[in-house]
Amino acid sequence: MTVQITTLPNGFRVVSEHMPALHSTALGLWVNAGGRHERLEQNGIAHFLEHMAFKGTKTRTALQIAEEIEDVGGYINAYTSREMTAYYARVLEADAGLALDVISDIVLNPVFDDREIEVERGVILQEIGQVLDTPDDVVFDWLQEVAYPDQALGRSILGPTERVSGFKRDDLSSFVSEHYGPDRMILAAAGAIDHDWLVREAEKLFSHLPRGAGEVTTPAKFQIGERRETKTLEQVHFALAFEAPGYRDLDIYTAQVYSTALGGGMSSRLFQEIRENRGLCYTIFAQSGAYADTGMTTIYAGTSGKQLGELADLTATEIRRAADDMTEAEVARARAQLKAGLLIGLESPSSRAERLARLVSIWDRVPTIEETIAHIEAVGREDVLAFARRTAEAPAALTVYGPDAKRAELDAIRQRLAA
Repeated sequence: MTVQITTLPNGFRVVSEHMPALHSTALGLWVNAGGRHERLEQNGIAHFLEHMAFKGTKTRTALQIAEEIEDVGGYINAYTSREMTAYYARVLEADAGLALDVISDIVLNPVFDDREIEVERGVILQEIGQVLDTPDDVVFDWLQEVAYPDQALGRSILGPTERVSGFKRDDLSSFVSEHYGPDRMILAAAGAIDHDWLVREAEKLFSHLPRGAGEVTTPAKFQIGERRETKTLEQVHFALAFEAPGYRDLDIYTAQVYSTALGGGMSSRLFQEIRENRGLCYTIFAQSGAYADTGMTTIYAGTSGKQLGELADLTATEIRRAADDMTEAEVARARAQLKAGLLIGLESPSSRAERLARLVSIWDRVPTIEETIAHIEAVGREDVLAFARRTAEAPAALTVYGPDAKRAELDAIRQRLAA
């Protein structure tokens, strides 16, 4: 399997990986424009724009967009994250040209019909309502907000109801003009794909675009924050966040090994002690996520209001204990989990295409799988212990939602984590 990258004169990048023996192609357009690139009054517009891409172009209706892909047995979708928006499809090899034509059409030629804007506004408001009815989604939105207060990185991707209710056609067009320059777009494909063909097609579709102003973001600043909301629910939802490395910092691999050992699976410390030994919860986990210049190690659990204090106390105990006695066997197991997760995921062309786009966005190149595995393998016990000590001594952001969310025991837990 060979990765090839080509950059057009206007900065538009094309990356592909041919996967022998496959008869399907995954391809998409990844744009470095997400929630982080919105001004306060634009909060939610990147996600709104993603929805509107499927609502009609100059040559296709919304129904035709869906039918053309599904008539050949493929699928098409999109997502918005805090740093990127993606439009992607998976089709049989013979239909790669159709998929690319449809994706380029929805990104380059949306009509933003006023009636369709109103219809999709209703859909998005329903989506916001659904999230607000999902406590384990809400608690993570709050966690992001208190960790990065008064910053675009801390705002909800969906945006608040009052802003979504007011977006107009000109607002959508302005965001496209500001952020959808060719130098911020990456066409990525994996599977049954020929790179030279892909470049020729990209030149036809995207070479006319003038180079944009480039990406500008305000550096993120992680802060200590807290939000507790009491509500009558079956469970109380508890989440902690500690600052972690950004994805350009090689220490991200140490952070991922640490969080995997702490709470990344059934054998992890948090799962074994808090769920298996104490029976205090059904779900508990830790994970490390990253952005361009910052990241978060997060811990989440759901429990009863009466058991919240005990669960939080045990979580603090495990965080501090990991800084002293994380074993070589635990570190080796976490490394194995990360490697297996990476390799198993890359058996899918869709996962490979997304990986290509993300790595080109980060590094302007695609490190080999062997290089990534070498970084994981290089993380030793002493590295994890040092990271665990820094985490145990660092201030944390905290969110709690549900019954007894304001229990006094949490004040003691915060003091203990900061001790």
